[in-house]
Amino acid sequence: MQEFQYTIQDENGIHARPAGLLVRKAQSYQSSATMIHEGKSADMKRLFALLGLNIKQGNTVTVQLSGEDEAAAAQGLSEFFGENL
Repeated sequence: MQEFQYTIQDENGIHARPAGLLVRKAQSYQSSATMIHEGKSADMKRLFALLGLNIKQGNTVTVQLSGEDEAAAAQGLSEFFGENL
């Protein structure tokens, strides 16, 4: 299992547009991808689950990846967060 943390920089937090892009990015990997925030977790391949976490600017999230391409997924998603969130 790979894991990383990220503090959301986007002034609107994780809202519909970046969440949709994030879901597409997560779906491009075979590994399962889970985001954890304040004790709640969501499948990063499901838009409404992700939006349900209600993540705002300044919140720190944990991303866990598990599967065949978890290292590549961790790298790709970490870069995505830095560029988009």
